[in-house]
Amino acid sequence: MSFVNRSTCLVALVSALFALNSGCASAPVRSGGPPALTAQETAVVSQGLTDASVRYTGQITGTANGVVERADYELVADGQVVKTGSTKLGVPFAPGAPADFSIEEKSAYVKSPEDLARLSAQGGTVLIALRGTLVVRSGGNEDTVPFAASRAVRVPRLPEVIVESLDAARYSPEEVQINLRLGVRNPNPFPLRLDSLTYQVAVADKPLEEGTTAQADSVDASATGVYPVEVAVTAQSWGPGVKALIGKGVLPYSVKGELKGPMLQVPYFLKGDVKLNVSR
Repeated sequence: MSFVNRSTCLVALVSALFALNSGCASAPVRSGGPPALTAQETAVVSQGLTDASVRYTGQITGTANGVVERADYELVADGQVVKTGSTKLGVPFAPGAPADFSIEEKSAYVKSPEDLARLSAQGGTVLIALRGTLVVRSGGNEDTVPFAASRAVRVPRLPEVIVESLDAARYSPEEVQINLRLGVRNPNPFPLRLDSLTYQVAVADKPLEEGTTAQADSVDASATGVYPVEVAVTAQSWGPGVKALIGKGVLPYSVKGELKGPMLQVPYFLKGDVKLNVSR
């Protein structure tokens, strides 16, 4: 072999070794496609009359070592975006090994008392969803992976004010004590927060008692809260014709007011007759 040929072969060998060494020092390269979601779901952690807390959980799988850096998302209720956010995740994953991550968010999904009344009248269910994009880094690349999952929940329903019970004790021809128990019926599968329940009680069209009860109270899920009200029917409270009124044995009554709470305004009007028992 000539000197020229030997030199050419030596140069080729050195070049090949240099290329091999350069390849070992380069950044890792993904052997497959970008990371992908392999499972996802949204669960309702808690629900109230005006807000809900939801948790999105997912699994991501990649073909190289990587990390789910953050999630940029929207909380959607009844087709409307009610909140946006971004959260750092820092969840690592290995090739072919699914990695779990989760996002939890809470927001109001009722904007006003009118909105609450509309949903209550609508009935049925409402979809609550978390959607957005994951920022994922793997194999020296940054990818964005879209995600979205929803859950149907029962729409919030307005409570109802009722007469839970009513009786009257006749103490004399001119004195009757009415024991009225107002009920706040909660039809929802979650506790109902109350600010106040006002009442104005009239007997035979004459106002006799008014006040406020159920202040800073709550009613359990699918339960009825009961609030007693006592009304005295006497000559002093009703007037000089009270004896003739009581003598009829039946008193017509009415009660009106408003139930208030967070985003809650429910006016009510109830009426009927209360039969008097024998004198005590």
